[in-house]
Amino acid sequence: QVQLVESGGGLVQAGGSLRLSCEASVRPFNMLVMGWFRQAPGKEREFVAAVDWSGGSTYYADSVKGRFTISRDNAKNTEHLQMNSLKPEDTAVYYCTAGTGWGRPPRFDNWGQGTQVTVSS
Repeated sequence: QVQLVESGGGLVQAGGSLRLSCEASVRPFNMLVMGWFRQAPGKEREFVAAVDWSGGSTYYADSVKGRFTISRDNAKNTEHLQMNSLKPEDTAVYYCTAGTGWGRPPRFDNWGQGTQVTVSS
């Protein structure tokens, strides 16, 4: 069982930036493919971004491409989501997720509790 703990959510104005982090309990961390999903009120959970075991390959939803950057630090068992040029429609609960196989998007089977991101207009 992989435990995932997110941090870094908050309130930001449109055009601003936030950086989310997620720490995973499992070792070795580089056995996991990592990603982020989000769920806005009244909407289904949607894929945001994914990064492979080494950090060499990434994959993004079209809605965040060019604005969000996913990365990982295998020495610290941590992944990050740098979110720039935020829009009100980015408002959602963001979930850290982990799996073992790569895809576009990958299939994930471990989830964090979520962190709220609110973008004001």
